[in-house]
Amino acid sequence: MIQRLGALGEVTPLAFWLVLLACAYLAVVAVRLTVIDVRHHLLPDRIVFPSYAVAGALLLGAAAVHTVSGTAAAAVPDGGAGFFGVPGLRVVAGGAALWLFYFLLRAVYPPGMGFGDVKLAGVLGMYLGFLGWPHVFAGTFAAFLFGGLWSLALLASRRGTLKSSIPFGPFMLAGTAAAMLLLPAS
Repeated sequence: MIQRLGALGEVTPLAFWLVLLACAYLAVVAVRLTVIDVRHHLLPDRIVFPSYAVAGALLLGAAAVHTVSGTAAAAVPDGGAGFFGVPGLRVVAGGAALWLFYFLLRAVYPPGMGFGDVKLAGVLGMYLGFLGWPHVFAGTFAAFLFGGLWSLALLASRRGTLKSSIPFGPFMLAGTAAAMLLLPAS
């Protein structure tokens, strides 16, 4: 993400600021949601639902400005090519794909995941979709990896059992952050 922001800043300053603002918003929301989810096992709609509008406006705006500037191939992943390669479409498709994936997980085993996680997945999918499909897959994998490692640590320390419930939102946010920060630019 850092590499992409630098390249985006050189090519399209307005798109750079929109993406930076979107990332700052995500950071603030991530802290709030993590604290609330850890304390209450809840991801409030009053925080998650507005995040769709904010992320959508900022990320789609950045994609549109960057595409209109005629330099979409310079700093946008995949150069605007490939499956759902149009950056704006990828934002929407990433959000929809991740929402659907989590919705299916909830439908298969409702006690395993709350619907707040499903709603949050759509927002995170928009951010990851902006960066590209590898980020969507890596962020999702990292969330389950982090959650699984935490669960194993709870079991090993005897602070939890197989029936224990853990808040998954913080791991979803951490997986998204890891994919955004650590996955190299395409």
